Amino acid sequence: MAEPRVAIELSAVVMAPLNGETAVLTVHGPDQTLSGLPAGPFDPASDRTFELALRNFVARQTGLAMGFVEQLYTFGDAGRETPQARTGSAGDDRVVSIGYLALAPAAKAPGAAGAVWRPWSDIFPYEDWRTGRPAVIDEVIAPWLAGWAGGDPARQIRADTLFALNDRAIWRDERVLERYELLYEAGLALEAARDRGQSPSGKGPALGLALRSDHRRILATGLGRLRGKLRYRPVIFDLLDEAFTLSQLQKAVEAVIGQPLHKQNFRRGVERAGLVERTGRIDTATGGRPAELFRRRDETVDQTQTLGLSLPIQR
Repeated sequence: MAEPRVAIELSAVVMAPLNGETAVLTVHGPDQTLSGLPAGPFDPASDRTFELALRNFVARQTGLAMGFVEQLYTFGDAGRETPQARTGSAGDDRVVSIGYLALAPAAKAPGAAGAVWRPWSDIFPYEDWRTGRPAVIDEVIAPWLAGWAGGDPARQIRADTLFALNDRAIWRDERVLERYELLYEAGLALEAARDRGQSPSGKGPALGLALRSDHRRILATGLGRLRGKLRYRPVIFDLLDEAFTLSQLQKAVEAVIGQPLHKQNFRRGVERAGLVERTGRIDTATGGRPAELFRRRDETVDQTQTLGLSLPIQR
């Protein structure tokens, strides 16, 4: 029997603004029934670098050229490719995926069939608190996790902490991956039943769109990384046009973190951090009062300035 080999796969979490949402690019899998992230094999014989290989196959699969790209994580758990994520290698190769996060200022129409932009809230609806606490947390997640905990204090504390199930717990938007992994472990995520060869729970669809292989885990890693980065690096500007209003900036941030921000405190924080500067132009297409246009301040102007955003969550 041949020894199993390691096959390297590259996967991309490509995010861009779309109709007031932050959307993620998905593509149909080989069976045309289940979506996933753009992904493809790394060929050491022909691919000079991981990033160039990633850019090339994303362009082939979607017709899009990526801008900002950052390596996320290496996903190498045994069985992570269950059940159908093969990258062209034969046999029982161990599939190791290197994930990347890519950002674009506009969700341009994909130039390839089967490529679709989807709001991340379609995939993680319980992560979207912009209009209040999602009903699915109390109606589906809380009772399911209570049954899973079965009176075990450690399990219940974990559930309470991650999903803010009591008055002492605060929702931490950047803990996307931990929440998804808990739902998977508890058997509530659709992928859990699929990977275990079980019939899916009727509750699973309420938790969002399932993705092939472990791509929802990779997406959770990317969304959590992006939410965390906003607090120490202004990557939000990679999701905006060159000129924007402060309202557009706030809505772009909210569309990433999934929480409403206090308007005046947010604007004061942006001004204190010195992240933007006036363009001297007015936006008359806002649908309301004309608003002043700003642009990202050149980071080389003052290296002592704080680089992150203050995020005053509206509780």
